[in-house]
Amino acid sequence: MIRPEYWEGNLPDTIIKVAIHHLERNPENIYEVHQGNGQLAVSATAKRLIDELHKLYARRPSKAYGKFSENTADYPTSVRLTEYLTQAASFEDTTIALMNTLAKEAQARAASEGGHVFFAHFQRDDRQYILVAIVNDKISAALTDAADLQDVKHLDVDGYRFAGRVSLEGWANNEERYVSFLKGKGNVSEYFMAFLGCETTAASRVDTSNMVKAIKDFADSRPFQPAERAEFMTRANDICARDSKADKPINFATLANELYPDDPEALIEVLADPDRGLSDGFVADRRALRGLVSFKRKTSNWSVEFEREALNSDKVRYDPEANSIILFDVPDDLRDDLLAERADGE
Repeated sequence: MIRPEYWEGNLPDTIIKVAIHHLERNPENIYEVHQGNGQLAVSATAKRLIDELHKLYARRPSKAYGKFSENTADYPTSVRLTEYLTQAASFEDTTIALMNTLAKEAQARAASEGGHVFFAHFQRDDRQYILVAIVNDKISAALTDAADLQDVKHLDVDGYRFAGRVSLEGWANNEERYVSFLKGKGNVSEYFMAFLGCETTAASRVDTSNMVKAIKDFADSRPFQPAERAEFMTRANDICARDSKADKPINFATLANELYPDDPEALIEVLADPDRGLSDGFVADRRALRGLVSFKRKTSNWSVEFEREALNSDKVRYDPEANSIILFDVPDDLRDDLLAERADGE
């Protein structure tokens, strides 16, 4: 895959290309593609819509991650995007080709009623993405000038269920998780995964380690006192370890509601951030969970592991000026070994 250098020089947070087409299931249950606008003007309205879609996508907790399948004959989305990125095809032609793939996969699984399909190529924080989202219409009421009510049709942006995102830098750098999509349930997940041509990756230890880091980052962003932070981390470990023992998969919304009931949405936003590549639905690895309550490091000359409680109770002390760790209450057998080693060296 070619690196997206063609677009370098765009300002941060830029919408580069936008297209909208339509997928409809007719009375004979056949999915039809209706061409819309493959070169939608990047107006303030379009920018606001894509910003809102991506913001909502980033906050959704139930996403799956992976990379493009090497089987491009059956899953051609990566080929279509490569043609666009190498300027072998326009964005309009690319999105029409992708719509045909979408219709094919929808027909195979009958997983969607269709809807308006938005495609966006945009840049955020010096990284570029392709976003695909299917949005349906919603009917609401409005007052007329004569103080009467009338139906008004608008896009149900908050309620969309189908969306996926490709990190172009992640793809260029051969990362393991540069494609993501909303998981949904059953055929919903399979339908959009097949459309994207995504092979999901599942490694509970990696996912658990990433979750531990996200929880630590969240704790660091809160105005916790040291004791509050320690209690928060211990509670996170207890909840996840309990569910792991019961072979119960992690659900970010459930975890956030139990762990941080005062503002669960704030924790969900961190856990669900697609840039973390963290997917729920895995059973936590209890070894990796130790990172919530312990510190463990190893160098070529020594290794050390201690509980967070030891740090809080002053059994372990860190001196930032000397960049050194002091251990207290050394066990008698280790003390004897160290004294013997010292005596031998004198």
